[in-house]
Amino acid sequence: MQTDRSEIEGMKAIGRLFKRADDEAASAPSRQDLGEQSRQCDVHGEYIATGIRYTALSRPRDVWTRCHACDAARDAAIAADKAAEELKKAQEQRRQLLDSSDMPKRFIGRGFDNFEAGTPEQAAALAICRDYAESWPAQASSGAGLVLSGKPGTGKSHLAGAIIQAVMSPKHWARYVTCGDLVRAVRATWRKGSEQSEADVLRQFGEEIDLLVIDEIGVQYWTEGEQTVIFDVLDRRYREMRPFILLTMKERPA
Repeated sequence: MQTDRSEIEGMKAIGRLFKRADDEAASAPSRQDLGEQSRQCDVHGEYIATGIRYTALSRPRDVWTRCHACDAARDAAIAADKAAEELKKAQEQRRQLLDSSDMPKRFIGRGFDNFEAGTPEQAAALAICRDYAESWPAQASSGAGLVLSGKPGTGKSHLAGAIIQAVMSPKHWARYVTCGDLVRAVRATWRKGSEQSEADVLRQFGEEIDLLVIDEIGVQYWTEGEQTVIFDVLDRRYREMRPFILLTMKERPA
């Protein structure tokens, strides 16, 4: 098949025309400022809009800004929805942390600010516990603990609960337990078919929990075996530098 030379030259000329058109389109401005224009918003009334004409498209398109008050209201609504969602997530996270802490419901919501220090001793205990919670990263690293002693109703559990609620986080597991709870948790592993072994429970209380609060120290008499369980947990936490707080009604010697 033969092609006439003049036909070939004509096709080349057409190709050059298309290339020139493409080059001119590429070099031409892709947008044109249309200036300002007064417009009417159905909600907020008159406003000044600025316009831009986009020319790089197959058909030029004019775009004008919307009502600024409407945009601000929309942004505020989006921010409010986001804040509400974050609050909901934070509340659910706190609920899960409180569930994992096993803290009695009576002490949930009790913090340092609503602790009533009626005596100098209570005021001193409040200051010590607040400082402990505020310096928690250092306490966690050093394995430092506290002993809160005093008669019933002096606020030991209140302060311990305040510390738990201040330091608990997804990265730090804080848990409340009584001596009786601790002993019963170990006893439960002795039953046939128990899902946990005694070693599992001792490891959890002695090593895995970041802050362990043990209440009712010295409240009742324990057998030698039961005392061994408590001492085992405390010894593990001491050796592993895991902080613990002990609550007791026994007065410390002067």
